Amino acid sequence: MRFDILTLFPHMFSSPFQESILARAIEKGLIQIRTINIRDFALDKHHVVDDTPYGGGQGMVMKVEPIARAIEWAKSQDPSAWTIYLTPQGKQFNQDMAQELSSRSHLILLCGRYEGIDERVRELLVDEEISIGDYVLTGGELAAMVLIDAVSRLLPGVLGSDRSAEEDSFFHSLLEYPQYTRPFSFRGRDAPQILLSGNHGAISLWRRREALRRTSMRRPDLLARANLSDEDKKILEELFQGESINDFGLRIKMESNLYLGLVHHPIYDKRREVISTAVTNLDIHDIARCARTFGVRGLFVITPLESQVQLVERMICHWMEGAGSVYNPTRKESLSLVRVSRSIDEASREISDLWKKKVMRVATGASPHPKSISFEVFRKLLEDRETPFLILFGTGWGLTQEVKDNSDYVLAPIGGRGYNHLSVRSAVPIILDRLLGDRVV
Repeated sequence: MRFDILTLFPHMFSSPFQESILARAIEKGLIQIRTINIRDFALDKHHVVDDTPYGGGQGMVMKVEPIARAIEWAKSQDPSAWTIYLTPQGKQFNQDMAQELSSRSHLILLCGRYEGIDERVRELLVDEEISIGDYVLTGGELAAMVLIDAVSRLLPGVLGSDRSAEEDSFFHSLLEYPQYTRPFSFRGRDAPQILLSGNHGAISLWRRREALRRTSMRRPDLLARANLSDEDKKILEELFQGESINDFGLRIKMESNLYLGLVHHPIYDKRREVISTAVTNLDIHDIARCARTFGVRGLFVITPLESQVQLVERMICHWMEGAGSVYNPTRKESLSLVRVSRSIDEASREISDLWKKKVMRVATGASPHPKSISFEVFRKLLEDRETPFLILFGTGWGLTQEVKDNSDYVLAPIGGRGYNHLSVRSAVPIILDRLLGDRVV
């Protein structure tokens, strides 16, 4: 397979492809990687490849002519070559895309720089736009390296065994099983004895069970689209025999149709400007414990900030699989309910996919709204067990008007004596008690 990389900085690719698996694949002739300097196709003697944007604005834009000439030169040698532009605006790259691209024989990878490329390149010369994640890099070169690595390992002969790629995480929409090597004992923890048994059938079954267990705990959304065999379904039933499991893999009795959303964006600050608030450990721990107490199905922490997403994921991993899971098993149980989402829409889609039905959004706040319903009315709505509900709780100075307007209902404010400035972790238990708590007769 051939990769042609169109870049302004070809030397960036020298070192990564001279090491490890890709270096051996190049040496064997399994892949060919060629860097093409876009400057070589500039029209003037100074090799200018960028210019100021029409209409004004910050930065520079890569000119259309050098890029067009570079792409057309590469395609003149192979008209079937598939041209990809690496850009944050592209489709999110995943294992399925890597598998699809591995079936092609020639990829042209265009690495953008500065403020991007002239739009006419996209319109006339690019076949596909791909992003490797919701963040901004200095240029497309690192994204091209990621794509080449992910695609190359799927080609026959590139890995030591063709089965190696099939056992990677995400290949069959499952996370990979845990791996162990020497020493057998380390700081009081032993590797599973079955891995030393020599019984390959038993080992294979253990690995499959662990892959299913890990996926159900960390990425239950993957199970929804995994092609599970009858044996896989039987394994899942055995894993949770005699118990119900919630949507995030928690083995508890679970009858509620209620989810919570702890919203960190879009949120108002005290000047009613829209902001993103920071995640706090205390909020997540306390609200998760409250959710577990009242039998809520799940808690979504909603933030678009990648640093905050990673913070929540590290915290959950510590309590689910790290030292925290041994130190405090009950905390593990409550935090099993937590899942991080990048938007309210993303959390809603995940719930709707699980239920195969639209989730009803219910906003909360300290002031009345035209859509306001009483606690009594909402309690009756929850009696429809076939319909999932997502209650949205705002951090900062509360949910924006747009979030409330786009919700199906808005819950009436918590009644007080002329003062209603509760923190979110104070409001959640009050609301859940009114909705799910036992009535006092």
